[in-house]
Amino acid sequence: MKVQILPSATKDLEDGSDFYDRQGEGLGQYFLDSLFADIDSLTLYGGVHPVYWGYHRMLSKRFPYAVYYRVNERIVVVWRVLDCRRHPMKTRRALQ
Repeated sequence: MKVQILPSATKDLEDGSDFYDRQGEGLGQYFLDSLFADIDSLTLYGGVHPVYWGYHRMLSKRFPYAVYYRVNERIVVVWRVLDCRRHPMKTRRALQ
């Protein structure tokens, strides 16, 4: 399968990277490397994750983030990459 990352997910990744850059030097890049590795795994495992609010949700292996995506034909479309520490209603609103 191919993976398409929407601008909303790209913005989420940039925001997460900025947050971790403020925590320590190099953490922002490590965050991006880790999340992109997780997203790349969707080429093989897209569609196997549980569905929440109409989206498949894959939890990141290293950071408290979740990748929300949908599978259309042979394409995995990544809609959002959200921090799991936020209130669930904020996550739900972000997905609407």
